[in-house]
Amino acid sequence: MEPRTGYLRLTGSRKGKKTILKESYSEGALKITRPVYLTGGGEAYFYVMNPGGGYVEGDSYQTFIRLEEGAEMVVTTQSSTKIYKTRICPAIQEMEMHLESGSVLEYLPDPVIAYQHACFKQRTVIRMAQNSSLICWDIFTPGWAPDGTLFQYDLLQAKMEIYMEDRLILFDHVKLQPDNDLKGIGMMEGFSHYGTMLVIDQRITPVLLEDLQDIFETLLEVRIGISMLAVSGFALRVLANTTQDIEKVLDSCHEIIRSKVLEKEPVHLRKY
Repeated sequence: MEPRTGYLRLTGSRKGKKTILKESYSEGALKITRPVYLTGGGEAYFYVMNPGGGYVEGDSYQTFIRLEEGAEMVVTTQSSTKIYKTRICPAIQEMEMHLESGSVLEYLPDPVIAYQHACFKQRTVIRMAQNSSLICWDIFTPGWAPDGTLFQYDLLQAKMEIYMEDRLILFDHVKLQPDNDLKGIGMMEGFSHYGTMLVIDQRITPVLLEDLQDIFETLLEVRIGISMLAVSGFALRVLANTTQDIEKVLDSCHEIIRSKVLEKEPVHLRKY
């Protein structure tokens, strides 16, 4: 077995009205903070840290997250994930998440930033109980050169499998592999930044999606697509030319879901 650059295992458990850290283990270049509580809702907030500063040639990371019955957890990163030149062997990130009955996971990492000749592959497997809830997103952006131009990365690839009660309900495959023109036709269609958000919860309704679409129609600087899933939930895609534009869309959607679906107050994940 090849040595892992970083490994993280995290288990949250419900105790009274709060979620507590039941188990935590890390090795290598992945660390986790102690739980913090930013609202009165009892959900535990965790920040994943990478002291190495970025992913380089041949790096391999694994993360395992489990939420026991009724646990509620918000997991984010301390900062963006930077992918540097990896022309021979890509940087690999593998994640596995288990959501037991009544649990709620909000996985909200900062953007992945790909620099010149970066190659990054991510695989995520999520196993959910039928009455659990999931909110997760990814943002992929190119790095900026000193002269203000975009770095030309080689590959950004993300595969996600979601199972509900052992039945595959979603397989999502994003592959960004620009040739000479990142924004070209058939690639990003005039845009350079990509974001995706998945929400699965039994309380998601078509009426809620109509409300979201009405809000998104006012955001002219981005291109947005939203669609219902085979289960109660939706997938949101965003194309833009800045990270901030994508974050604005995802943050707005997240705030609405927390308010109207989870019945929780908004939260701001300050990292400075």
